[in-house]
Amino acid sequence: MQAESQTSPVLASVLMVSAMAIIGVIDNVVILLADTIGLWQFHLSRALLMLPLIGGLSLLGMGSLRPQRLGPVILRSVLITLAMLFYFASLALMPIAQALAGLFTSPIFVLLISALAMGQRIGPWRILAVLIGFAGILCVLQPNPHEFDTQTLLPVAGGLFYALSSIITRSHCAQESTVALLAAMITTLGMAGAIGLIVFSTLPHSFPDGFVTRGMVWHMQPALFWIVVQAVGSTIAVFMLIKAYQIGETSYVAVFEYSVMIFGPLFAWVALGQVIGVMQIAGIGLIAAAGALLGWRSRRAAALEDTA
Repeated sequence: MQAESQTSPVLASVLMVSAMAIIGVIDNVVILLADTIGLWQFHLSRALLMLPLIGGLSLLGMGSLRPQRLGPVILRSVLITLAMLFYFASLALMPIAQALAGLFTSPIFVLLISALAMGQRIGPWRILAVLIGFAGILCVLQPNPHEFDTQTLLPVAGGLFYALSSIITRSHCAQESTVALLAAMITTLGMAGAIGLIVFSTLPHSFPDGFVTRGMVWHMQPALFWIVVQAVGSTIAVFMLIKAYQIGETSYVAVFEYSVMIFGPLFAWVALGQVIGVMQIAGIGLIAAAGALLGWRSRRAAALEDTA
């Protein structure tokens, strides 16, 4: 596998950028759904559509659906489910550029957790990357200390839980099939959707109506097409993402994930009229630069270990 990855960096980068282009487009679909159905019904419906498609990935030889270590896989699935719930909730409340900026705090959280909680040493270049990324996040989110809105923390919370899931993936799920991890994640998201749907449908008058608090919507035909688009698009994008990591070196490929911060806001601007300011464009550039710097240092560290 490693030999193949060393000979296919261009194909790996093309696959990853293509996957991020699809995700950048289809995540904007949530904005179109927010007035029709709720967060929980969206995740349950999408999971029911995606699971057969993920089964198809397994039949195509992409990996087994059976996890080797059930406990860590369940923990990872719960953490990434929390991350996705926070992220998709934020998509309905703020421009996608802000939501993505919050979610992409995850590499910063990974470094901080690794250093503070796990005792790993991080060098000056990685500290610089954290500072650059944090500056970029401030540029995109543009928090106002005089008018603090807790909604801006939703995607950042998503970034924290995504970072925790990444650490669990590396430390306890490295030998798991990617398809098994994906199936477990989508199953957990679907279960969370079902639980939330029951809660908010049982207590419909206890919360103000909104994307996060909306219960069952029986006439969901206007939203069904976009849910199908989201489910099919997500499955295709994840297929490309999996393949990119199979044929490319991990730290090299991961840098191209930041291209979603170009495609998502660009599509939102063209199709939905979401305007991006100069500060937000600068912030996106800083976050991408921080990710590239982290990827470069990871490759350097791996190269040094190989020659040691």
